[in-house]
Amino acid sequence: MQRPGSSRAPGPPAFVSIILPVHNAEEWLDECLKSVLQQDFEGSMELSVFDDASKDKSMSIIGRWKEKLEGAGIPVVIGGHDSPSPRGVGYSKNQAVAQSSGSYLCFLDSDDVMMPQRVRLQHQAAQGHPTSIIGCQVRRDPPDSTARYTRWINQLAPDQLLTQVFTSHGPTVVMPTWFCARAWFYHVGLFDEGGQGVPEDLLFFYEHLRKGGGVMRVDQSLLLYRYHPRAATHSVLQTTIWTHRVRFLEEQALPQWATFTIWNAGKQGRRLYRSLTAASRHKVVAFCDVDENKMKKGFYCHEDAQERPKPRVPILHFRAARPPFVICVKLGPQRAWGARSSQPCCFHPGPHGGRV
Repeated sequence: MQRPGSSRAPGPPAFVSIILPVHNAEEWLDECLKSVLQQDFEGSMELSVFDDASKDKSMSIIGRWKEKLEGAGIPVVIGGHDSPSPRGVGYSKNQAVAQSSGSYLCFLDSDDVMMPQRVRLQHQAAQGHPTSIIGCQVRRDPPDSTARYTRWINQLAPDQLLTQVFTSHGPTVVMPTWFCARAWFYHVGLFDEGGQGVPEDLLFFYEHLRKGGGVMRVDQSLLLYRYHPRAATHSVLQTTIWTHRVRFLEEQALPQWATFTIWNAGKQGRRLYRSLTAASRHKVVAFCDVDENKMKKGFYCHEDAQERPKPRVPILHFRAARPPFVICVKLGPQRAWGARSSQPCCFHPGPHGGRV
């Protein structure tokens, strides 16, 4: 059942709407909402909250902060539902956007904390880039919870924000840092509303790229980005993300090539090969590697293939292989791909995976 009060009060539209989906967030909401109040942005701003069937004290906390925020000139629009089960993050974000009025959308997770300059600096960047998603650097809490991932978020060079989109990390600017024009958001489309287990941010990001959107990052730490067991991201299976990544690779990179080589004859390279469509597998002319043991057999046979005879793909030393390459490497607990058309000696895997 939809809660009453989901329609917005009459008034002029805001420059910026802060989009805040909420589900059982009582532990973090005070800090989160305080960070909204402390923004130093001098334009008009509103907070759009959509509560996704919270069963804790989230709504009472929001009600208390509504008075404080509106007393400081920040209108608060509150919507939600009290169904037995939540509808999911994608649905909640879409509803929060729909009930808002701002020309720009600043996405915020209820367990995160914005630095005072976040809205101001991202709004400045977005004004000159109306078809871009603007992100920012983050500070992780706890500090060492995802050290490799946090470095990747913060240290990608501007060109890598587009060239690293095939890695396992997902969007090159993380969803809780997104800031974009409202018109562009609706041009891309809504978040997927499939609910728990759907990587709605990754799917939106891919669609954004398909439609020619840009990616930018404000190189200041503007968000305290929390990591905890209850985070929605933990509900998304790695196999689901893998499937979406392979399809996006096949759609965006592989059509440019008549043939290509998979760099890695081990488990990850073979898994990528098996995950490709038959048409894409037919383009694979070889695997390449540096491990002599993997090269001794001379070929990889895809035993589960429907074709007869079964495909036998040569395994070569990387110096004998021909570009272009799809580089599939596993580094620690994370995996990265890169699509590269230069000579193999030019590729240098960095600490966060392959460069595209």
